[in-house]
Amino acid sequence: MKSTDVRVVGTRLYFLPVETRVPLKFGTETLTSVTCARTCVTVEDAQGRRAKGWGETPLSVQWVWPGKLPYARRHAKLKEFTMLLARELPRCDARGHAFEIGADFQEHELPKLLGEFNADAPEPMPLLAALICLSLFDIATHDAFGQLHALPIYETYSADYLSRDLGDFLEERFFARKFPRDFLVSEPPRRLLAWHLVGGLDSLDASELTGKEPSDGYPVLLEEWIRRDGLKCLKVKLRGNDAAWDFTRLIRVGEIAARNNVLWLTADFNCTVTEPAYVNDILDRLQRDAPDTFDRLLYVEQPFPYELEEFPIDVHSVSQRKPLFLDESAHNWRLVRRGRELGWTGVALKTCKTQTGALLSACWAKTHGMQLMVQDLTNPMLAQIPHVMLAAHAGTIAGVETNAMQFYPEASNAEAVVHPGLYQRREGEVDWSSVRGPGFGYRIDEIDRELPPAAAEFGE
Repeated sequence: MKSTDVRVVGTRLYFLPVETRVPLKFGTETLTSVTCARTCVTVEDAQGRRAKGWGETPLSVQWVWPGKLPYARRHAKLKEFTMLLARELPRCDARGHAFEIGADFQEHELPKLLGEFNADAPEPMPLLAALICLSLFDIATHDAFGQLHALPIYETYSADYLSRDLGDFLEERFFARKFPRDFLVSEPPRRLLAWHLVGGLDSLDASELTGKEPSDGYPVLLEEWIRRDGLKCLKVKLRGNDAAWDFTRLIRVGEIAARNNVLWLTADFNCTVTEPAYVNDILDRLQRDAPDTFDRLLYVEQPFPYELEEFPIDVHSVSQRKPLFLDESAHNWRLVRRGRELGWTGVALKTCKTQTGALLSACWAKTHGMQLMVQDLTNPMLAQIPHVMLAAHAGTIAGVETNAMQFYPEASNAEAVVHPGLYQRREGEVDWSSVRGPGFGYRIDEIDRELPPAAAEFGE
């Protein structure tokens, strides 16, 4: 135990609805709106000193729960579980660094709460959905810890503030006497390459326009985005069940990339592939017929189903062709470990699976020679700040995916006044130089954001 330890004593929860300007396709579903869950968490130390911290995550139903229940029911369940967590966290008497509180809660409390929540449910809510509901509280607890001790949160991931080392969490002797800060970038860059999402419903050129596109001053066609934002990196959403469409899509985006001096591409197969041969055939055709596009392809992202334990597919043949990154399957470091056994060579971290979980996965993956990326959940408003900071501190293969400015650019107007470089990509990069101060450096008091009435409030 340390004198710096805290416990959570209060939570306040808000739901902020956001509409997209253009639809975003996830697998077989399409997102046209999202609820952003935001929380204010209060922590207290042994001396009775208190501080508040903030966290936010979009509750992206289609991504975290691609189920058979109607969207409205899944959406309601996510909000219900988020409110349950808001109630339970102040009841939990866990003490320590925010990282220790978060790790213990995910290991012991979250499985019990999810099991009880799913009892007799016609379609159980998956673990990934539970993590997204927890993530805003976890982020806010980290922010509050930094606020209480008047330090940027990344300066606290060391033996000075953590009572337990990584060996207590990652279950390997190598991690004894090692702490998250040992695996993080010591001088993180303030500017990062920004990855643009080429959605499956996006128009590549004028021939694909339907007349239903928004006329709001923002780009519509891919080349307009590239030229306006100086983009150098494009993530291409594919179908994963239509090889001809997927191959043609990669060829066409590759041609646009070549004309506009884009450096890198990635291919996201939407978790719908069940046989490695599907991906291998497309990669082999690209290498033969479009070698320039193949060379630009930096890595392949999550072609296969979410649940590694249910679908333990050997993917070594894919990763022999291109680096292969876990995303939806990487719920925690144990699944990252299982993925490596199956042939995955990298992991895409996401703050929406909790800041704590992302740090644990990053430390384990780096130690075992896996590459890192930080992927977006179309993070607007406050959610963008920990997201970009994670990429800067973790050390990624190339920058950070950031696409909220494509799908709901106006949602972050209040935050953009204080942090303009985080909500507008310039010269192909995002810039978080404006982030400073304790916790996540939100500078929350300077952001003129009017919140709706709280949906729930507990503790304090």
